[in-house]
Amino acid sequence: MRVPLSWLREYVPIEVPLDELAEKVSVASAEVEGIERIGVPDADGNLERFRVGRVLEAEKHPNADRLQLCRVDVGEGEPRQIVCGAWNFGPGATVAVALPGAVLPGGLELERREVRGEVSDGMILAEDEVELGPDHAGIMVLDEGPEPGTALAEVLPLVDDVLLLEPTGNRPDLLSVYGVAREVAALFDVPLADMPGGQTTGQVPDRQVEVEVEDFEGCPRYIGRLFEDVRIGPSPLWIKSRLLAAGMRPIANVVDVTNYVMLALGNPLHAFDAMRVRGEIVVRRAREGETMRTLDGVDRRLEPDDLLIADAERAIALAGIMGGVETEIGEDTTTVLLEAANFEPFTIFKTSERLRLRTEGSNRWEKGVDPYLAAPAAELATELLVDIAGARWIAHTDVHAGLPDRPVVRYRPERADAVIGIETPADDQYELLGRLGFDRDDGNVVVPTWRARDVTREIDVVEEIARFRLEEVPFTLPVRRAMFGSLTREQQLRRRVEDALVGLGFSEIYTPSLVPDEETAWKLPEPIAVELTALRTSLLPSLVEAAQRNVDAGADRIALFEIARVYLSNGELPNERLHVAAVAQGGFARAKGVVEALHEALKAEPRFARGEHPLFHPGKTARAPAGVLGELNPRVLDGEWGALELDLESLFAESREPVAYEDVITYPVVRQDLAFIVPEEIEAGDLVDLARDAAGPELREVEIFDVYRGEQVGQGKKSIAFSVAFQSPERTLSDEDAAALRQKIADALAESFGAVLRSS
Repeated sequence: MRVPLSWLREYVPIEVPLDELAEKVSVASAEVEGIERIGVPDADGNLERFRVGRVLEAEKHPNADRLQLCRVDVGEGEPRQIVCGAWNFGPGATVAVALPGAVLPGGLELERREVRGEVSDGMILAEDEVELGPDHAGIMVLDEGPEPGTALAEVLPLVDDVLLLEPTGNRPDLLSVYGVAREVAALFDVPLADMPGGQTTGQVPDRQVEVEVEDFEGCPRYIGRLFEDVRIGPSPLWIKSRLLAAGMRPIANVVDVTNYVMLALGNPLHAFDAMRVRGEIVVRRAREGETMRTLDGVDRRLEPDDLLIADAERAIALAGIMGGVETEIGEDTTTVLLEAANFEPFTIFKTSERLRLRTEGSNRWEKGVDPYLAAPAAELATELLVDIAGARWIAHTDVHAGLPDRPVVRYRPERADAVIGIETPADDQYELLGRLGFDRDDGNVVVPTWRARDVTREIDVVEEIARFRLEEVPFTLPVRRAMFGSLTREQQLRRRVEDALVGLGFSEIYTPSLVPDEETAWKLPEPIAVELTALRTSLLPSLVEAAQRNVDAGADRIALFEIARVYLSNGELPNERLHVAAVAQGGFARAKGVVEALHEALKAEPRFARGEHPLFHPGKTARAPAGVLGELNPRVLDGEWGALELDLESLFAESREPVAYEDVITYPVVRQDLAFIVPEEIEAGDLVDLARDAAGPELREVEIFDVYRGEQVGQGKKSIAFSVAFQSPERTLSDEDAAALRQKIADALAESFGAVLRSS
């Protein structure tokens, strides 16, 4: 929500510095993301170079048919000669002038210069040149009154500050300038102006607008007003400038009025060309197979849950979301039907999400708009339509099935003291609540209508007191009276994995669980973006993408890891597995070293086998019992990059934690080296596993230290050398004992793999 300060000041005096205002609102009401300065730069006396001028002469440029040569009084005694390309004014017009040296909002500094042989000593301004509107077809012609030479900033809002507010979903009342003003008035205890539109603009016409509401659950209230003699045209400059400052594009006066009222009060409106409405207005649900074309030119297929505004023949608007093209306000519109309604939040949200159609109106409706707000919104819109469009109000209706009563909540001031931790006298509490619109009723408080959805319990009222006192709450740690629970084995091992990776120089990252379409059954039926359509089945692609962004940003020594869930196929529901993945510069050796370090941290023994993976180099990929590791293919990520992805449950299953104590063996170790000739396709890891099984617990250590290929072992063969350590916890092993163990290993390897023990 963009809140122009000049607009806010119309409803509430701002008597504190803007930084203090922003901080107070951020702490007590809604986050202020920043304060944006818009309009003409006001440094170094720049605003003094923008003045009101009066055109004394305006003639065709002698050397250019499309230019005017003007003499303009800017209050200096001697008029200035200015060349202008617009033709929507003449002698006597009051205009906005920028003198040489003035800096425009885009940073352009004006100079005194020649245009087709004639000196131009300034610029007559169009509204877009000072960011007061989008029009550049002609210059701004000001109302008569200001004298030539008057500072233009006294006549037009050349510069403004805008609060960038981010209200939470439970505070739709802050999605309006008046709602923010009401909050500021309460926070700083300053007077609040009456709500615009709070007073009837005149006698209500006797003629009724024909409206039928078939679904009061979806539309609790519908106000319709009919206007004749409407003149469609551009809005006044003050409306245009406020709409632009608030982030909306001015279109034409009638449409601008509906947007202006929505921004001012928070109740979205809609205007129909009444001459295109056939019969009475009907608020109903869509019929099976019904379609309509919305204002964005898209044909929408509707469903029975969608709430519509219809006439006697067809749908003319998606209620609360967008109107239809068939009743759009156009240049030839002279009769306008104004809608000021109230719609049920979930109905609007569901339709908006299904159609992927988000609007300023739907954003407010889905959060819940005060049904009592429709009347002042209709009044303010009526006042503006009569004033700026020359409209004549001829008919009116207000259809509802009874408006909801204000919620009544039991309230104990002492409860607020206990929860907040500091004492606030009861009278002070009720005074604070009164500033927020609450009323006192004996031991109860009556909630204002604009907070009826948000404040329903005593603790909600306590929160209202708390946000006034937050700055006074001391910083204290909670008293710990007892300690319960402990980390599970899996939680302990996960932390050990995280600590090990951080110790190895990796940085933890978080990437989205949603990715572009994958070969998975877990696709979103209504994705929020084309790049977020399916649940991921692997973490590695996300890490590779993150590494590439870091490379593009010029980072070096990149090492990233993530622990997150992947979603694998498993019947009707996904099999959610917790994985760890990492990517770092350094190639296969870096990835293998990281996996070995993780196993060491978990008191597990790593085992590797040749493997394949679409992201890895074909000859530099390995499989481990818990996952895959290897060197990334250069076509995936340029350079030498090592990467891995392991399933944590499988990894934890290999861990020997908690480690059990074993007596230290005091008997000596017998160490020997063994070399076996095996076929090339036999993997060393398989030999190690079988050797352990064959020798039993007396084989304490086994480690591969050499692999040889050459003429001495023959073609298609390789020699794998092991270093082994034999040791018994019960006795000293003799040479004969060691020889017997060695023979058991040799016999087992020969039987299973055809291995031949080399003698030298």
